[in-house]
Amino acid sequence: MNQSISSIALAVKDYDEAIDFYVNKMGFELISDIPLEAGKRWVLVKPKGKNNTTLLLAKADGLEQEKAIGNQTGGRVFLFLNTDNFQRDYKQMLANGVEFLEKPRHEVYGTVAVFKDLYGNKWDLIESK
Repeated sequence: MNQSISSIALAVKDYDEAIDFYVNKMGFELISDIPLEAGKRWVLVKPKGKNNTTLLLAKADGLEQEKAIGNQTGGRVFLFLNTDNFQRDYKQMLANGVEFLEKPRHEVYGTVAVFKDLYGNKWDLIESK
């Protein structure tokens, strides 16, 4: 058996502002941006590299989904971005205006720092040992 998680849906307020953040501030690749019915779009972004997991940037539809924007996990870290060079990516993300909530720290599993995306979802940037 060979399974993997291909995409994770992330509720966003606006497609274009979300694309701008993930591509221009975090350095992700835009994989697809396909118009659908009723003003919706199929927007996939992913970190550069061999990783095949994508984020599906899904514009919130209705009050319940809008309330989840920026708090999809109740305030816990939501996503974990692994890197092969923590200092390189940390410095680049800071220079691009990404907000880190803490200074880098060293844990038994590697170097890590928590940051927020444009809506306030918490992420870990991690370089594993």
